[in-house]
Amino acid sequence: MIGAALRRLEIDEVPVATHTGRLVGASGLLLESTGCAFRTGQRCRIETAQGDWIAAQVVGFRNEVSYLMPFKRTDGLATGARVLPMPDQGGLMIGPSWLGRIVNGLGEPLDGLERLGGEHPLSLQPPRVNPLRKQPVRETLDVGVRAINGLLTLGRGQRVGLMAGSGVGKSVLLGLITRQTVADVVVVGLIGERGREVREFIDMSLGPAGLARAVVVTAPADESPLMRLRATELCHAIAAHFRDQGLHVLLLVDSLTRYAMARREVALALGEPPATRGYPPSVFSVLPQLVESAGNGEHAQGSMSAIYTVLAEGDDQQDPVVDTARAILDGHIVLSRALADRGHYPAIDIAQSISRCMPLVTSKPHQAAAREIKALAARHAQVRELLPLGAYVPGADPATDRAVSLYPQIEAFLHQGTHEAAPLVQSVAQLEALAA
Repeated sequence: MIGAALRRLEIDEVPVATHTGRLVGASGLLLESTGCAFRTGQRCRIETAQGDWIAAQVVGFRNEVSYLMPFKRTDGLATGARVLPMPDQGGLMIGPSWLGRIVNGLGEPLDGLERLGGEHPLSLQPPRVNPLRKQPVRETLDVGVRAINGLLTLGRGQRVGLMAGSGVGKSVLLGLITRQTVADVVVVGLIGERGREVREFIDMSLGPAGLARAVVVTAPADESPLMRLRATELCHAIAAHFRDQGLHVLLLVDSLTRYAMARREVALALGEPPATRGYPPSVFSVLPQLVESAGNGEHAQGSMSAIYTVLAEGDDQQDPVVDTARAILDGHIVLSRALADRGHYPAIDIAQSISRCMPLVTSKPHQAAAREIKALAARHAQVRELLPLGAYVPGADPATDRAVSLYPQIEAFLHQGTHEAAPLVQSVAQLEALAA
């Protein structure tokens, strides 16, 4: 009798019907479906005229019409096509086998190797941590860049923005940080960039040794905005998983601006009105949610530091995305086009840059030396244009005279080759000696 009861229970669990929607509209990025009640965020699949299926996600609804957005190209769609809900997968499975792999926004491998797997479930949404339970920033983060280690020292668990216009060296500096940073795992999100740069970053910036401890999540510019959103959120979820496993994780996202642009495309397609420079208001409410999922977690053993590149269109530091990132991050590093034009690499403008966690992780002598060097650089900037003309007369201001005499050494300290290592201890020692 027990066996018969179990068989009846199994039969009762078999669905007698499948809820099916129908495609009734396709306009730009949005697809419209009726006949089936979908919930926002739910994944579904749409049948094409060739009998294939296209994966999509529900991004909104109005009355009885559900708005879908596909993950990939939508070739072969026809009116009346079937729309089937996909079962809840409960997330991906992740483990150490993810290290050294390259995936897309859905966690599908792009390197031609076997399908990814692991022992732990991984949600596609980054986790939320109670702010009162987050571990504070206590330890320094050695990124191997002398200007940052000395004057803009970062801490484990800090979130910082790398802000610059196009062609100023963001990606090159990001590659240097990737190679030199002391971390157990590096998670790289290449979002909305040129497809050519993906292979270049993996081969030239990471290299075989760097890739062995890294997970690369990529969604180039030719991907759908939904895939770019998924890829950004997935790399946060991956980094949070390894952080909660007790490892020191470095998360690199290139770039936060492309994520905001993808959000803008989705919001405008849904009919949300544009506000600041074409960005709908919802974009500026989503950015803090994404950034707050980074940083340290509840466990003291692991850490998660995050560096986001932020594109300042037209070198405008008042760009709405730049301004928002500056407000929600724990510091910002500004790259100057004027320095880049002079061949100064990395083109870090130390006067406009700041690390809000530096006082928490550095000593008093280190902080005093950094303030002294910044003050000398600022004084030199005031008379820079007078020096080639011979209009500056020494002797009027001893502090300015000292700045002019020491600036060649300061500039040499701030210079660094693309393959030159600058450990934290060595950088601090050089900085204090220079300030003395």
